[in-house]
Amino acid sequence: MAIMTNLEVSQDRVQLLMAEKQMNPYDLCSAADISYATYRRIMKVGNCKIATLGKLASALNVKVTDILKGGD
Repeated sequence: MAIMTNLEVSQDRVQLLMAEKQMNPYDLCSAADISYATYRRIMKVGNCKIATLGKLASALNVKVTDILKGGD
């Protein structure tokens, strides 16, 4: 049985990286292969599954720790 672990995401850092890369939310969703609903939930709640965090980091071309809350 797999254990689902959610990690806290720095929403501000994600938005800053999106701005630096001139991406809008739809661009990020497409690049990360996540739904817009998932993106909205992450930005509202501030956490996501490990796999989703990896997808976001990959789409933004950064390390996972770069978008973790407190991962600076």
